[in-house]
Amino acid sequence: MNLEKALNKHHIKPTSMRLLVLKQLIGCKSAMSLGDLEACFEKADKTTLYRTLKTFEEKKLIHSIDDGTGAIKYAMCEEGCECEPKDQHIHFHCTECKETFCFTQSKIPSTNIPSGFTVKKVNMVYTGTCPNCNP
Repeated sequence: MNLEKALNKHHIKPTSMRLLVLKQLIGCKSAMSLGDLEACFEKADKTTLYRTLKTFEEKKLIHSIDDGTGAIKYAMCEEGCECEPKDQHIHFHCTECKETFCFTQSKIPSTNIPSGFTVKKVNMVYTGTCPNCNP
């Protein structure tokens, strides 16, 4: 994947840090927290990393996941994702290795929401052990 092209497609100016963060997110098999990214980049400023993640999220390049651990995780969006409730999928948090995975093939089922309520985001997280941690 051409990183600069991916950023440009989402109307994000390619900077050195944005390219590095995108490369890290693409290369990771599970979702990453701000702390995870900080550990990858010794000299990076936490504020710069946070702003990069927020820009990526606002431009719908990545999505955020509240997996119940207290640290928001981030993962790449699927092609064509608009981060609408219809696009959102199930996540899995492993209680052993503490990694959170996207189950993009499993969309969150729609439900009947009472009149007057407006859904902006849906979150469904399963917890248990991943294949790497199962005995």
